Amino acid sequence: MKPKIMESLSIDISGGEAGALLSVDGRITIDSSPALRDRLLDILRHGSLATLIIDFSRVPYIDTSGLATLIEALRMARSNNTTLHLMVHDRPRYLLEVTGLLSFFTQPRDTTLSKDS
Repeated sequence: MKPKIMESLSIDISGGEAGALLSVDGRITIDSSPALRDRLLDILRHGSLATLIIDFSRVPYIDTSGLATLIEALRMARSNNTTLHLMVHDRPRYLLEVTGLLSFFTQPRDTTLSKDS
């Protein structure tokens, strides 16, 4: 029996006057999505943000548990009147497009949030 390899997921938050930027680096799987879920929901519960940008540009893979996490975050953001932007590429983008979920997220035009705030 092979040992289960846990992949790490790096989640960083920065903010400025325009809102917050959540940068994710790593694979989002059934093992790592709970950490992402906890972080996203914590930010949305405790912040009165106008905008939250989720940067998945360094996420090479996302599974259905990650999609469920995004849907839950989207629902909470909408109830808090927070605009949720999603930066995504390649395979994760394809999965979001095929499932029809990409259309629920806006694509940010300018993602320059001050990291000094």
